[in-house]
Amino acid sequence: LRLTLLPLIKMGAGRAFFFLSSVPDSFYISSSHSMRLIADLHIHSRYSRACSQQMEVSTLAKWARIKGVDLLGTGDFTHPLHFQELKAKLETADGGLLRLKGERQGPYFIPTVEVNNIYHQAGRLRKIHTLIVVPSLEGAERINQRLRTRGNLSADGRPTFTFSARDLVKLVLDVSPDALLIPAHAWTPWFSLFGSKSGFDSLEECFEEESANIHAIETGLSSDPAMNWRLSALDRITLISNSDAHSPRKIAREANVFNCQPAYKDLVESLKSHDPQKFLFTIEFFPAEGKYHYDGHRKCGVRWSPAETKRRKGLCPICGKAVTIGVMHRVDDLADREEGYVPPRAIPAKHLVPLEEILADALGARPGTKTVDKEYERLTALLGPELPILLDVEEEELRKSCPPRVCEGILKVRREEVEVEAGYDGVYGRISFSPANRALRFHSSPNRPEPL
Repeated sequence: LRLTLLPLIKMGAGRAFFFLSSVPDSFYISSSHSMRLIADLHIHSRYSRACSQQMEVSTLAKWARIKGVDLLGTGDFTHPLHFQELKAKLETADGGLLRLKGERQGPYFIPTVEVNNIYHQAGRLRKIHTLIVVPSLEGAERINQRLRTRGNLSADGRPTFTFSARDLVKLVLDVSPDALLIPAHAWTPWFSLFGSKSGFDSLEECFEEESANIHAIETGLSSDPAMNWRLSALDRITLISNSDAHSPRKIAREANVFNCQPAYKDLVESLKSHDPQKFLFTIEFFPAEGKYHYDGHRKCGVRWSPAETKRRKGLCPICGKAVTIGVMHRVDDLADREEGYVPPRAIPAKHLVPLEEILADALGARPGTKTVDKEYERLTALLGPELPILLDVEEEELRKSCPPRVCEGILKVRREEVEVEAGYDGVYGRISFSPANRALRFHSSPNRPEPL
């Protein structure tokens, strides 16, 4: 038996204690598989609001190598200036994916964009973000030509339209039948399929007859696959994870690991297959670290579990306004299964913490400081890209190359021995590698961690 994270969290005072449950070894594929392809399909460009000016393809390619990412979405292909840059700097490689002109190897790129649909349906204002993935720049250009007649593509890298998400699916597949349409960060309160503020209760309610053309959803930073397994309505849907990066350092904080050739056809087949031999695993945040995991009211510093929100009738005790209902609460509302259920042929997940966060904790500094950056550069120069360091490098090699606290941090993340102060209402959660109060023995029962 091997251990894997299950979503049930023993909550107390806003802290989330993760524990493990045993599942058969046959559930797993070795992360060192020779055909492993790490893909982050949802990022943005410098033409999206609140995004770094470094989000352009040359810099993204550099950071993909640093991170160990094989395939990146281009992001924002609908923006005219970004699309011009894509055509100028990228060329088609064998298999149909894109890469920097003059490069003989990856990283590869694939045309992607996140679209914002704001409209009224069934008496409510709906705000839905959808990720579009297409096989070629030619297909992207055809979509751009059609969307240009329906809204302003120059205003933002994430364009906004006033027609429905259902009509978006129809429009895109009409001009690019091989495209994928994937509800983005499906559980966040705002701008998502199941969001508490402006979402729906089911795929079918949102996409109606087009729901059959939705093959995957993006779980988002505040949920993980195990939380989504609680909904039988999602059993036919592939659960994917992406970074939604607004700066190069955030690439692959969540990602997908496939066993396939770098080709669009193979990628789509792996994504749709529900086959753990083809879709090896997703790379995940610990979901409580996401900034909408718990309920709460940021302005007043109120953070609640779903049970506490229900007990308090959802009203902030300081200002009297309704608290923001988070992802965990929303999953509880829509779930028809208990925590811990694992569907047949489920795609595994591996929960990671970005290397710079581990370094910051170990070195007593903040991410992005010179101290952290210097050690990050040293380790990636010595051991290789970030994701293989977190996933693959042998413990003996880590102990030789890393300061002791850094090594222990990496190993604790691999064992998923972390404590998380849950995020809420736009405030990210906080990871701790050295719980002060207690340790947990990881028990085979998903509901019974035993204090040591």
